[in-house]
Amino acid sequence: MKQQSYNKRFVGSHKLKPDTLMMSYGYDPKLSEGAVKPPLFMSSTFAFRNAEEGAHFFDVTSGRVKLNAEETSGLVYSRFNNPNLEVLEDRISILEEADEALVFSSGMSAITTAALAFLRPGMSMVMSKPIYGGTSSLFSTFFPEMGITVVPMTDGLSMEGITSAMNEAARHGPLGMVLIETPANPTNTLIDISLVGGQCLQHGLKTGHKPVFVVDNTFLGPIYQKPILHGADLVAYSVTKYLAGHSDLVAGAVAGRSDLMAKVLKLRGLLGTQLDPHSAWLISRSLETLSLRMQRANDSARIIAEHLRDHPMVESVNYLGFLKPGTREAEVFAKQCGKAGSTFAFTIKGGRDKAFRFLNRIQLIKLAVSLGGTESLICHPASTTHSGIKAEERAALGITEGTIRLSIGVEDPGDLLADIDQAMHDA
Repeated sequence: MKQQSYNKRFVGSHKLKPDTLMMSYGYDPKLSEGAVKPPLFMSSTFAFRNAEEGAHFFDVTSGRVKLNAEETSGLVYSRFNNPNLEVLEDRISILEEADEALVFSSGMSAITTAALAFLRPGMSMVMSKPIYGGTSSLFSTFFPEMGITVVPMTDGLSMEGITSAMNEAARHGPLGMVLIETPANPTNTLIDISLVGGQCLQHGLKTGHKPVFVVDNTFLGPIYQKPILHGADLVAYSVTKYLAGHSDLVAGAVAGRSDLMAKVLKLRGLLGTQLDPHSAWLISRSLETLSLRMQRANDSARIIAEHLRDHPMVESVNYLGFLKPGTREAEVFAKQCGKAGSTFAFTIKGGRDKAFRFLNRIQLIKLAVSLGGTESLICHPASTTHSGIKAEERAALGITEGTIRLSIGVEDPGDLLADIDQAMHDA
């Protein structure tokens, strides 16, 4: 059982910033032949020094024995823990200002494992809309088949909208979870995290059972939004996006309070939804440049959004930097968001026909789903990421046949503008 002497967050009395800790936290070169960077541990299992140690490690891993403050969990088997996973999880927890973090084989496996850890047949949950299409499909189809009622919340800015959804869910069974995505995919719709968190607390006081409050923070990431500081119990990610940031792997994460994370960890071990060591190793490397990549993409996104706003073929632009001062949305943005981010949607005039003609003329920006990579990506949500949602529901949520989602990467913004303009001209 190794000591955490290398997990330093201070130099003297000076508290180290997350950007600095991404280079070193959670890894001791002395344990790996002096290697400056963590090696890749491609091992399914780990040898014990003696039988007593093996017994103790399994007791800890199973939750039968709690660690003291000076210990970390000993290595057992890569379905439970692995050095590369542990380094990555430590660093994500720092970025989120969470007690603990866990990484998963995908964003969907992360959010599914977290939900299954707390929801049972006969219970209910609230899910914000709009939300990522995969999440929407999972909770709208699979969970009702398990006897769990899912109630949508379309207004996450008012007390009335939030409490109405929670009360409606509670009529169908104990309210076990409130799941929101803010900003929402693809419309950038905002939800007041602290307001929802407060209502979860109030519900718990009234009923004796507080729902677990989960925030999908994929769109802004831990650089520009920290939901736990605003009252979230757990934060979920598609790590595939900004945290990994190079469109070369699939991963997910959940971070939050230790007592809740213990339940998620136990279920992850049972289900086998953990991340593989190689992907964890790659993501740890990506975290070293996370803030740099997001800053560059954020700056370029503003340039692109401003250009699109003034384009005669564009009907509207759902960019957080364009929120009108004095509005409820602007108030929430100023309270919980650091910057506008680099993924947004815009609506082209002429519906699907014009949208497809524009997309088919794009030359530099990649026509592909996903977001948050170093390369810019563009897609048509109604026919791809949100195609599993009924057309009338998509329209009500602001996802039309002319809606196009754009994720800005780290390319030269002038080059991106040239590509957009030539495609618009020919469309």
